[in-house]
Amino acid sequence: MRKKNKVISLFALVLCICMVFGNTMPAQAARRSSKNSGSRSNSAYQAVFDATYYYNTYPDLQAALGNNTQKLFQHFVKYGLKEGRSGCADFNLAVYKANYADLRAAFGNNDAAYCTHYVNYGRSEGRNATTLMEGAVLDSTGADATQSAGAAGTVLASCTTTYNPAESRATNIATAASRINGIVLQPGDKFSFNKTILPRSTANGYVEAPIYVSGKHGTGIGGGICQVSSTLYSAMIDAGIPATERHTHSLPVYYVSEGRDATIAGNYYDLKFTNIFDYPILIQAVTDGTNGSVTISIVQQ
Repeated sequence: MRKKNKVISLFALVLCICMVFGNTMPAQAARRSSKNSGSRSNSAYQAVFDATYYYNTYPDLQAALGNNTQKLFQHFVKYGLKEGRSGCADFNLAVYKANYADLRAAFGNNDAAYCTHYVNYGRSEGRNATTLMEGAVLDSTGADATQSAGAAGTVLASCTTTYNPAESRATNIATAASRINGIVLQPGDKFSFNKTILPRSTANGYVEAPIYVSGKHGTGIGGGICQVSSTLYSAMIDAGIPATERHTHSLPVYYVSEGRDATIAGNYYDLKFTNIFDYPILIQAVTDGTNGSVTISIVQQ
């Protein structure tokens, strides 16, 4: 009888051990899987991240984070991607999603997959990951993301101007707008349009388009960016933010009323302002490549 009880006790002990390990092993495996998934995502994001570019492109991060590679990368992953920011010169997640329906069908909301695809295939295939192509519209990770960011604050002012989406200047409008989109200015921070949109060159995504030169019509790389600066300036006026530097065009423009334009030229004509409020403000800039419009909002955070 004692022998039988020992056997039963031993069996019960084995059963308990199996139950414990049976319950913990899947959990441990799940944790390992989750950790590995996070590691894979970070690797994908690192492949489209250049700390020097990120630091130089977004002045609002310079004061907040400094030139700290780890902090800049953490910001990019946690906030920058959702705000529509670019981690490097040749890739913007929101734009890449919007431009290619085949990728949206394949990857859905898997942001890391888009990054990996671009690095492994998209770049060599010549896919456009910097400017919205004709007919492309930013989805919930782009335009709607900026709208949801604004929903967390109060829109101080917003201005929309229109353009012909079939013209070459449409590319420059979308590129410049994407560069100022998501900029956050703390109280007292200074903003330079010229610095933020980067030099007008083909390497930075700009193309040749009509411009004004000394009161005459001409062409040049980056033609059309003044519509973005003028739209921003109009929003600034309505928000009560004075410009610390602003210049008018040598000829009338059609997209804003007189007194609301702000021309940009080389490194000598700029649109600048300082956040005069005692709270942070966010610049939202969204383009509609189908209908041809750019909307810029200034949002209290």
